[in-house]
Amino acid sequence: MKISKEEAAHYIWGAKCDGWHLVQGETLSVIHERMPARTTETRHVHSKSRQFFFILSGEACMELDGVTYVMEPHEGIEIPPGAPHQMQNQSDADVEFLVISHPTTRGDRTELN
Repeated sequence: MKISKEEAAHYIWGAKCDGWHLVQGETLSVIHERMPARTTETRHVHSKSRQFFFILSGEACMELDGVTYVMEPHEGIEIPPGAPHQMQNQSDADVEFLVISHPTTRGDRTELN
């Protein structure tokens, strides 16, 4: 079935970030997300879910297990289960990206300090 960001279920996370569920299954999740300038996700870990973040526009930083990676459009990073990570937008512009998770992260997230 065809879907677009405009038709997808929308939610707000963090202070002012957006997410659109493109695929919302038990074994697979695909989310289009937008982080405004200077926003940061809470550092966390998933025990079962493997994720792939793919940048559509803007510049993002992913802190993965103590190392920070800068990602430009059309670059991505895989997050294995059990790896502490934190998505960050340290730039002055929005960043949009896809988050693909297998299985879904529902009930599989532990926030870290």
